[in-house]
Amino acid sequence: MSFSTVRLVEQGVELLDQRLLPHEERYILLKTGEEVARAIEEMAVRGAPAIGITAAMGVAAELSRSPDAQLAEVLTLICVRLKRTRPTAVNLSWALDRVEAELRPLLDTGAKPDEVRNAARALAQRLHAEDVATCHAIGDAGAPLISEGSRVLTHCNAGGLATAGYGTALGVIRSAAREGRVRAVLASETRPFLQGSRLTAWELTHDKIPVTLITDSMAGALMQRGEVDLVVVGADRIAANGDVANKIGTYALAVLARAHGIPFYVAAPLSTVDLATASGDQIPIEQRSPEEVLHFAGRPIAPEGVAAVHPAFDVTPAELVSAVITERGLVWPPIGPGLARLLDR
Repeated sequence: MSFSTVRLVEQGVELLDQRLLPHEERYILLKTGEEVARAIEEMAVRGAPAIGITAAMGVAAELSRSPDAQLAEVLTLICVRLKRTRPTAVNLSWALDRVEAELRPLLDTGAKPDEVRNAARALAQRLHAEDVATCHAIGDAGAPLISEGSRVLTHCNAGGLATAGYGTALGVIRSAAREGRVRAVLASETRPFLQGSRLTAWELTHDKIPVTLITDSMAGALMQRGEVDLVVVGADRIAANGDVANKIGTYALAVLARAHGIPFYVAAPLSTVDLATASGDQIPIEQRSPEEVLHFAGRPIAPEGVAAVHPAFDVTPAELVSAVITERGLVWPPIGPGLARLLDR
């Protein structure tokens, strides 16, 4: 992988601006926590693990510019602001809760301001390194599920751009491709933000992994014709019972895969599992602007006055998931109890 999704630098947080891909590779520098929050909201960075890491780096950037006497107050305010940016992906609150859990005791015990700032930077860098290692472990755990000559369908982008590096669903594909077992990857375009066509296809092309782009509506026909061997997707939140929230369109693919007898795998770090949420019914689904549906490349694609809806995610019931691929191995049905056992370890 020849790019960096996000990195913490002396001046702030550097992001590869995903809104410009695949046409332009440009890094933007964010100097404040508020700039980081807006970048997450505006999809300059996206993907559950990536936004969690970016948020942690945003806290470090904000503390680095705050007066010594206000660090405790700033920590509270910036964590609240960042948690509001995107409600569905649980990795965001998971990362920020870790930040608060590590920094708050330092502030409460009178640590020197620079100690707190250094601890914030060190933790953000540690979260980044942990995520890269986690994604490699997910990839290696899931690669044996892809037999030689397989045609793999994936939806949205769950690659290096959605994580600190390597990816979850694309991590599985990368590890299997390294062993020569991937015949082709079918990437659905993922309307309306086109993460599949703009981001997944870009990543796979970078790695010289054969990729074919399809529209979202083509998946069922290709399955019917026997041109899909398995589906691998990522996740933004997995409820305690194993229900999976992921990019809108995932549920439809899971239903189609079940109807055609095709395995449907979810690749996600254990930080994506939310045991406090009992089922998918309780997962908050982000509602994005209808304008993103009504426009394409800045131009309207529907008559003026037409309404649109834009739920950014949907929920796939656990019974449609063949297995969840984690950094600690595979979880087979029943998914919920299996995830709980892994987390308990």
